[in-house]
Amino acid sequence: MITAIVLIKTSVNRIPEIAEAIAALDSVSEVFSVTGTYDLIAMVRVARHDDLADVIPGRISKIEGVEATDTHVAFRAYSQHDLEAAFAIGLDA
Repeated sequence: MITAIVLIKTSVNRIPEIAEAIAALDSVSEVFSVTGTYDLIAMVRVARHDDLADVIPGRISKIEGVEATDTHVAFRAYSQHDLEAAFAIGLDA
């Protein structure tokens, strides 16, 4: 699974509507409304690297009100949640 973190600048008067439209896309797992330079951050998860082109410039960037995107592809994921689950395998609660 390939994970991309997409930083998104939007029309500020439509942030909630744009966030909902992005969150409704199949390959988008979460959308966060944030402070700072960008208005939204979307987590995109796809099976193949080429699929990112279909999702980000092909669908996210075409949503009305999306002004710019900046995409970062994850090399590796580190998560406390994942580590706890791995160590709990085979243990009875």
